Amino acid sequence: MDGRKFRRQHVIGSYIVDFVCLKSHLVIEIDGDSHCEEGRETVDAQRDSYLAKSGFKVLRFGNHNVLTNISGVAEAVSEELENRGDT
Repeated sequence: MDGRKFRRQHVIGSYIVDFVCLKSHLVIEIDGDSHCEEGRETVDAQRDSYLAKSGFKVLRFGNHNVLTNISGVAEAVSEELENRGDT
């Protein structure tokens, strides 16, 4: 995206993130239906907290949003990269 490299299925600590731009310390998580299960919010919050303490910003998008609004998702990622001073 705009010359920035993203890695897919990258290990950070004991977690595997969906996508990460190491230069920008930005993690992109694509959440499927399993993220709506009971107790999953707590697990995701712990994961996000660990990643934040490790210097990463986490953006989460639902599968449906990615499939039906990819341009909006791309715009949100681009805006976050800009906010992080990476453009």
